[in-house]
Amino acid sequence: MSDDSGASRRAAMYGADDLSSMTIFSGNFINFGYWQDFTPGLISVDERTESQANLYRAVLRRLTIGPTDVVLEVGCGIAVGAALTLREFGPRAVHGLDLSQDQIDRATRVNADLVAHQPDRFVLRQGSALELPYAGEKFDKCYSVEAAQHFEDLGAFASEAHRVLKPGGRLAVTTFFTPYPAAVDELRRLIETIDSGVDVVLPIGSFRDDLLRRGFVDVRVENIGEHVWRGFDSWMEQTEFRDSWGRNWLKAYNCGLIDYYLITADKR
Repeated sequence: MSDDSGASRRAAMYGADDLSSMTIFSGNFINFGYWQDFTPGLISVDERTESQANLYRAVLRRLTIGPTDVVLEVGCGIAVGAALTLREFGPRAVHGLDLSQDQIDRATRVNADLVAHQPDRFVLRQGSALELPYAGEKFDKCYSVEAAQHFEDLGAFASEAHRVLKPGGRLAVTTFFTPYPAAVDELRRLIETIDSGVDVVLPIGSFRDDLLRRGFVDVRVENIGEHVWRGFDSWMEQTEFRDSWGRNWLKAYNCGLIDYYLITADKR
């Protein structure tokens, strides 16, 4: 009997299927993108790639990365975002972790120069967000960009992030959540990947509470959907994904069923 669970579908998407090769993404990034001031019109591939890099920059600016910081990205994919972190924000080292060994293999090929010439500063590893394969208090900063919707247990992730951060460390997470619990059932009718369990979408308040229960302080939640959904929808209109999945995200946002959030939290 075939395994049709959300986890098995994610394994295929990020494994042999190589989600990054689909035209909804570009530049080896896999995220919806961030447009500071979106203007409707034709979007070039370079502009689409830059929107995805800008989502990373929006997250990384909240971390206030210093030159002595050791940084962890959880759910790094092909690690072009981790490479951007090293190149533009100048930490002492960046570690990229992903559940998919296929993605780590791709990341190693795409970032071959960094892996070969800066192995102590750019480190890639396979592992789970729910059981981070690192000693406690190893990292100064930890972040995750549009990966947490694939974590089966956000409470476990919050606990692990708190464990591996040093005192005074900071966590930043960005992805989509529902504004209120009842929205989940309505979203299942609109978004196939939510209905199938590929995307595990929870109320934003439950993740905020998870962070607080695990010991984080100064938890801050920002709505950044105005910078995400309209640009993403416009890009979808240009691709072959002009179906209900590609266009229903903006519809769900306009109906108040989903939003995109950037969450930061500190460890005392």
